Amino acid sequence: MQKKTDIGLIGLAVMGENLALNMESRGWNVSVYNRTVPGIEEGVVDRFVAGRAKGKNIQGYTEIADFVASIKAPRKIMMMVRAGSPVDQLMEQLFPHLSTGDILIDGGNSNFEDTERRVKLAESKGFRFVGAGVSGGEEGALNGAAIMPGGTKSAWEEVKPVLQSIAAKAKDGMPCCDWVGPGGSGHFVKMIHNGIEYGDMQLISESYWVLRNLLGLSNEELSKVFSKWNEGRLSSYLIEITANILKHKDKDGEYLIDKILDTAGQKGTGKWSVINAMELGMPLGLIASAVFERSLSSNKEVRVEASKLFHEDKEKSLYNKADMIEDVESALYASKLVSYAQGFAVLQKASDEFNWDLNLASIARMWREGCIIRSVFLNDIAAAFEAEDKPKHLLFAPYFKAEIEQMLFGWKHLVSHALKEEMPIPAFSSALNYFYSLTSSSLPANMIQAQRDYFGAHTFERVDQPRGEFFHENWTGHGGDTKSGTYNV
Repeated sequence: MQKKTDIGLIGLAVMGENLALNMESRGWNVSVYNRTVPGIEEGVVDRFVAGRAKGKNIQGYTEIADFVASIKAPRKIMMMVRAGSPVDQLMEQLFPHLSTGDILIDGGNSNFEDTERRVKLAESKGFRFVGAGVSGGEEGALNGAAIMPGGTKSAWEEVKPVLQSIAAKAKDGMPCCDWVGPGGSGHFVKMIHNGIEYGDMQLISESYWVLRNLLGLSNEELSKVFSKWNEGRLSSYLIEITANILKHKDKDGEYLIDKILDTAGQKGTGKWSVINAMELGMPLGLIASAVFERSLSSNKEVRVEASKLFHEDKEKSLYNKADMIEDVESALYASKLVSYAQGFAVLQKASDEFNWDLNLASIARMWREGCIIRSVFLNDIAAAFEAEDKPKHLLFAPYFKAEIEQMLFGWKHLVSHALKEEMPIPAFSSALNYFYSLTSSSLPANMIQAQRDYFGAHTFERVDQPRGEFFHENWTGHGGDTKSGTYNV
């Protein structure tokens, strides 16, 4: 009879099999199982056990009952399957074989509301459920990812040794994995992480496009610019891989980046970030611009036709190369700070709304290594949220206020020149407009309120009366005193 294993893992696609190997390399005995689809996914377990897992402390199973029985109690089972109904179907298959106190861990990109529901369902049956956002891709899954677990609190002490052992380690030795909070909070944090990732990628792509088209930099020159940026305040995983992408050549000896079609895909977490920010009444404009720009990029044929209808050839202005590169760096850094500030503001609002008690400093630290958005300034973000005088907004923290003030001239300069040259920079301009709106004590929203009251009697507040008192005006002289209720969606 085989020795009982420490943990089970279901789903042997790229992330699943690499996580299994990561677990085994940290000293854990692992059971693996893969749902089979006749004619499509047959033999997955056998191939893995006879291949990459050969000679390792990994046991493969093709029957779910045998798989569950092979794991020591209380069982810890990590599910790495497609988000949505496949998770629910798998849970229903597992329930009859589980014992009281067993723990299910969903490591996929599930919607946080689904996780909220699954936590309650599992607990109602005597089990425990953890929704763990995992970031880092294939490399992170194998060598150390950022992991954001939340759900049934009593499960944390059970899963903590495993999850923290397979997580990436920051330079101070701390694992990039810590308890986030109850319910679906872990997957909510991962969702915002992915939204920030969308924003970062869009900002970097706009930087590349400006430098290429306004300055005419070659791919090798561009690679050197991004490599230099990666040595300073912009140091991050995405900047690093961008430098590598720009100098990569295919088998024909040609730059691959120039052969890749300009239509970007997306799997949904960026969109969910925007939708949930809207539900919470929080601005997430930069990330929304990034999501919409991916959607627009997919309409390639329409864009090609429009380019023929509306663009005329014109001479481009000449720019000082060094100055423009510096302006792009300023715009990129300042816009990234805006993106993170917006994301953390949404996290704080969600924490308040759902009573999650999120530790924003801890979340920033979890993102320092392993994950896609790991950046050098996440230490500064953590420090800002741990300050005795915690800022109401990340950009109000003294360190980031000083950084923005230093970057502002180049940021404005870049946006104005790019728009003058008819270059699309939706993320840069969205970030700058957000900053202007945030730092304006007066906005034209008074006109919006007047219009709402004029056509719908939605009322308004007055500058000469206390906040919280609402008024309605009979604008036309024909209306009455009846007014609509006051509320915000």
